[in-house]
Amino acid sequence: MKAPTQHDLPTLLKAQWDRALALACILGAVIVLVVGYIGISDTPYVAEQLPYFISAGAGGVVLCAVAGMMWVSADLRDEWRELRALREQLAASDAEV
Repeated sequence: MKAPTQHDLPTLLKAQWDRALALACILGAVIVLVVGYIGISDTPYVAEQLPYFISAGAGGVVLCAVAGMMWVSADLRDEWRELRALREQLAASDAEV
């Protein structure tokens, strides 16, 4: 597969929107977790660390879960597309016989 050019990128993103969303969620999770870590590391007091731990931790976990779900959904869609193509080939070969 050739590398997408600037003109191919919108087409690629439109065709692979679920994988693009998964990558965006992973990037968001990394940002949320890093910001949470920075907030936690600035203070030695547990009472001040808990809001960062709860919000950044929960947000990071949710974003990772959404990313995983979207990636699996994309893989399943690829499998369904391949199975459909095989079924059409089989039907075409049966029609020829």
